[in-house]
Amino acid sequence: MKQFLGFTIKTIIITVVLAILLDYCYTSVYLQSNNRNKIEYVYNSKARNYDVVILGSSRANNHFVSEMFEQKGLKTFNYGMSGGHLFEADLMLKLMLERKYKIKTVILEADLNLCNEHQAEGVAAKYLPYFYVSETVRKHFENEDDFKELYYIPFYRYIKYETKIGFREMFFSMIHKKSKLLDNGGYYSLGTTKGNMKNNIISLNPLAHNKYYEEIKQLCKANNINFIAVMTPMCENVVGMDYFDKVKKSYPEIYNYENVVLEDKYFSSCGHMNNAGARIFTTRIINDFFSK
Repeated sequence: MKQFLGFTIKTIIITVVLAILLDYCYTSVYLQSNNRNKIEYVYNSKARNYDVVILGSSRANNHFVSEMFEQKGLKTFNYGMSGGHLFEADLMLKLMLERKYKIKTVILEADLNLCNEHQAEGVAAKYLPYFYVSETVRKHFENEDDFKELYYIPFYRYIKYETKIGFREMFFSMIHKKSKLLDNGGYYSLGTTKGNMKNNIISLNPLAHNKYYEEIKQLCKANNINFIAVMTPMCENVVGMDYFDKVKKSYPEIYNYENVVLEDKYFSSCGHMNNAGARIFTTRIINDFFSK
């Protein structure tokens, strides 16, 4: 029994030490990488100057053509993240401001993502390599259900989110393998291949007060950043389009562009325009807000 107890204690000590060492090694790699995704591109950066920063989900990532802003002399980057919620967009802006970015205008895609205040685990996980080294990141996660596990258990986050920040992604970061996420000023163009061209959003309701939307708005106000929130287009075959009227009622400052592009030929799926549709939409945004 005594031998068994000693073996158990030694095993626990070795496991804890190994977890701490692995945690340190993985984190060190992520602190040296800035070309795999938009989060590390910001976190491992120094002050940048932008005329326009775009935030939001895939409906920002696929809809705002950075190149078209640049052609108008506006230094622009699309920081929209596919699958992301306002939880992640808010933290992205916090990190930019922490790094002393100078931003004239933030365009926020705020429509379907107003329905919840949850993190999008697949996207939020990519902030977690910086959990111990960044108070900003840590505070942003402090109300999440697994905060204590993240805080007290070394290497826990790398195991739980192995597919996002585990060995494979760490290895690619270590060898500085570049991804396509930072190409084209962050804009990700969708092709003409059709996905689901029908959608039903009748059950969706925007929150009357979305915490992360309000935080983004207040951060912009506090830092003298022009804040533009917009709803982006959806295809014609959507059931429950009165959702956008509900958003407008709760958030009258959000500009409604859901019907600027309608024809199916401009969509890759019902909620995402293809490149041709994105260019029509971006032209309208530039004309409405930056023509002067």
